[in-house]
Order: sequence, then structure tokens, then C-alpha cells
Amino acid sequence: MGINRNPFTWWNGASWGTIFYGLRGMRKMGEDALGNVYYEGGKDTAGNPRRWVIYQGANDASRVPPAWFSWLHHQVDDVPDRALPPERPWQKPAVPNMTGTALAYRPPGALEKGGRRAAATGDYEAWTPEG
Repeated sequence: MGINRNPFTWWNGASWGTIFYGLRGMRKMGEDALGNVYYEGGKDTAGNPRRWVIYQGANDASRVPPAWFSWLHHQVDDVPDRALPPERPWQKPAVPNMTGTALAYRPPGALEKGGRRAAATGDYEAWTPEG
């Protein structure tokens, strides 16, 4: 987070206002493998503890791992390391949303994949307004 990069913006990480005023009196609850830092403090309008994340890098909600997502949304009471069972060996790591990037999913027939799709199997009948 550069000193001139985000004095007033929020999309490149926490703004100065969040760093200096928003975190005052808040507890750091943990950090995930991506470097995102999670905080808790105060109460929301429903009386629940207020929880939030300061992203490492671009602010993208798909970069929050599932375990920390459940903590942020009060699905578990304690931080994931203590509240959830350890990850299973067959579980894949979470990946961010790749929509809008070169790594986005392109189904067969998409223009980015050549625009050719498999031939129809014969079970498709086109709709016509007279029909």
C-alpha cells in the first residue's frame, strides 16, 4: 500500500481514513493465506459483533477464503482455526473469481474459443411464432 496510491480510494486496499480511524479500538482476529487481515469490534444494528476484512491488494470479495467468509457472516462464532475442523486432503484451495480476465471460463462455442460448438443432437426444435 503506497503512500500516494490510496489516500482516498478504497479499491486498492484500505484508505487512510480506515487505517487511522476505522481500526481504532478494534481487535485483529487473524490473517488468511492471501494476506487479508480480519477485524472485530463494536456492534452492528442487530447487536452482533461487527466484523470486516482489510484486503491485501485489490478489494475483491472472491478473495476471501470460505472459512473466513463464514466467520465474516456470523455462521461461526470463533475464528476458523478454532471453530472449524481442519481441511481435508481432498479439498482444493479456493480461487478468486476470474470473470473479466484471460483465465475466465469460456464454454465450448464461445467466440473466444473459436465460436464453434458441437452439432445439435436432434432433440432441439426451433420455436416459431406461428407454431
